[in-house]
Amino acid sequence: MSKNIQLATIGGGCFWCTEAVFQEVKGVEKVVSGYSGGNVPGHPTYREICSGLTGHAEVIQITFDANVISYEDILVIFMTTHDPTTLNRQGADRGTQYRSVIFYHDENQKEIAEVVCKEIAPYYENPIVTEISPLDKFYEAEKEHQDFYRNNPNYGYCNFVIDPKLAKLRKLHSDKLK
Repeated sequence: MSKNIQLATIGGGCFWCTEAVFQEVKGVEKVVSGYSGGNVPGHPTYREICSGLTGHAEVIQITFDANVISYEDILVIFMTTHDPTTLNRQGADRGTQYRSVIFYHDENQKEIAEVVCKEIAPYYENPIVTEISPLDKFYEAEKEHQDFYRNNPNYGYCNFVIDPKLAKLRKLHSDKLK
């Protein structure tokens, strides 16, 4: 069977967390941490992003085989492994760079994102605040931010923040794991 390679670009707080989650998902070929949604020219740096002044969000770009996992399933996993009800915040990470966002690549992805957000909403006590916006540009993050969890499994942030997200992924979506 031939592959049906597609891209998804999402942000759910720190990109180290979302990267670690999607690296475990069947059909995901590659996950790249980066930045999108900003309003300043040029390739932003991590330091600039952390200032909160560029308008960029920490995101991941997922290359996936849609014959193995659908875009809808990618979004359901995304919406259930982070908190889509907190504006510009995930846990202790605060600022617009940590916003919950889906950057769609075409109108079909936009429609699917809107449907998934609507279908997931009743499962949360508070309203979903996930931004749904067209992808303008994706900027790859610096090398030290790629494969962060795999390269730093004993780092405190990984133990306290990422490990619980991975446990939630394994509990809720065990049928979608590699």
